Amino acid sequence: MLAVHIVDLKKYFGDFPALRGVSFNVEEGSIFGLIGPNGAGKTTTFRIIVGLLLPSSGTVEVFGKNVIEQLREIRRMISYLPEDAGSYRNITGYEFLKMVSQIYFNKTSEADDALELGIKLADLGERIYDKMKTYSKGMKRRIQVARALMVRPKLAILDEPTAGLDVVYSKNIRDTIKVFSKEYGVTVLMSSHNMLEVEGICEKIAIIDKGKILVEGYVDEILEKYSSRNLEEVFIKLTGGQL
Repeated sequence: MLAVHIVDLKKYFGDFPALRGVSFNVEEGSIFGLIGPNGAGKTTTFRIIVGLLLPSSGTVEVFGKNVIEQLREIRRMISYLPEDAGSYRNITGYEFLKMVSQIYFNKTSEADDALELGIKLADLGERIYDKMKTYSKGMKRRIQVARALMVRPKLAILDEPTAGLDVVYSKNIRDTIKVFSKEYGVTVLMSSHNMLEVEGICEKIAIIDKGKILVEGYVDEILEKYSSRNLEEVFIKLTGGQL
């Protein structure tokens, strides 16, 4: 079954075409990367999938449900991590994750299980009990990734989960996403402007630029098709320009 099915998706902001006929499919249980430069249309696509924006035209389905007609049902199955997700400064990481678990599951055993999983995913040790205003950017992002995954959604949509992080934190988050998806069978749709970092985590990708999909498929097949060493080379060949 397809977790996400998008056909000819268009979005205009006034006269500006942010998305110009985007189409791609995400298979259930996979990790799919929507990659491209900043401003390419990744975030706009995600906001339409989660119902924060209405499409101008086209079809968007999540597990066979239409995002316009069945949005309430879809929202029960997904979690969304925006690129600019903030944090509560004056509560601890533990208190934040506990609050999220109880919002989703009330005060039940499921909430306790979700909190335990969130603490494990955040992997902050005793710092989980410190106020979030003392956290580094990487620690805050780990908390936010844990928040998105701990509720075990059918589909986790992660917008630039490693944006602005150093090499170590970026690798930790990528490893967390990869292990979590495999262990729990959760479909992950993630975006990144760093084309190199997704090659080791995403099974399939689509490269987007200026609101259009340039190529979609398995990473190895794309590299072979364009006789390239990496996806940055593919992008440059397709656009005739630079990142």
